[in-house]
Amino acid sequence: MTPSTYLVTGGAGFIGSHLTDSLLAKGHRVVALDNLVTGSEVNLAEAKKSPNFRFVRGSVLDALLVDELLRECDAVVHLAAAVGVRLILENPLRSFMTNTRGTEIVLEAAHRHRRSVLVASTSEIYGKNASGPLAEDADRTLGSVGTARWWYSAAKTFDEILALAYSRELNLPTTAVRFFNTVGPRQSPAYGMVVPRLVRQAVQNKPLTVHGTGKQSRCFVHIADVVNALLLVLEHPEATGRVFNIGTQEETTIIQLAERIIARSDSKSTISIVPYEQAYSDGFEDMQRRVPDTERIRALTGWSPRFTLDDILDETIAEARACEVADAALV
Repeated sequence: MTPSTYLVTGGAGFIGSHLTDSLLAKGHRVVALDNLVTGSEVNLAEAKKSPNFRFVRGSVLDALLVDELLRECDAVVHLAAAVGVRLILENPLRSFMTNTRGTEIVLEAAHRHRRSVLVASTSEIYGKNASGPLAEDADRTLGSVGTARWWYSAAKTFDEILALAYSRELNLPTTAVRFFNTVGPRQSPAYGMVVPRLVRQAVQNKPLTVHGTGKQSRCFVHIADVVNALLLVLEHPEATGRVFNIGTQEETTIIQLAERIIARSDSKSTISIVPYEQAYSDGFEDMQRRVPDTERIRALTGWSPRFTLDDILDETIAEARACEVADAALV
């Protein structure tokens, strides 16, 4: 593949920094744009060693900056977004505007300069549809517009619609991917990310706080598998104008996840069930099951996840313990 220059919005974030490292390893040039609200320059420590990397601190809401950066790049991977249940519930307006207006600005600039775009979306698109596995054309089932939880789903739906409209009407090469619960190194336990939060509690021998009943089920995919999927999609010409699920079908309830974390970390922790109204606020809604159908990306690229949930938990536990040692050394 001919070396290209990629603009990665949200490049200092969890997924963005890992993708940046992989693009650089393949010989590409990367410009990472991030406002560092949830991202961190620490995540870019390896990238900064490369002469092919440049970091720009700024927002995707800055239309002039985005236009300037896209002019010098060949393609954009748009990962910048307000993410995490807690952040979205605490800052619903800012989250909605970041996730809609930001995508609009990126697509407008990409269209002006005729750059290809990969837009990051989410399994939240499906809302409360608990059937499964969920294919890309499965129905969306959302709750009341008055429930802030569904504003995020609506915002990312807007992003996908806009990307597909630019592709179909204006022939802009766009692709969208829907992430299903990505986990791995550099993921913060803040903002409602369940695996690093529970793991951090376990290594500290604190009660693992499971929200709701714990019977809700999810599938967790390793960041390395996600990045591999992104690279395959970016490199495949037939991905243009399509939407792809990225996830695994290894399903677990959250209570089983907590039990598994305690066992694998040899923790003395107990499990504490916290009702949603205590964890978040009155009227919070959740989905009971979220399992992806990944046949579309497998058929096009041959991709399938390599890491198991146990692999993910072992690595996350090791990272959490290393953080505990580092924190203790600073005291």
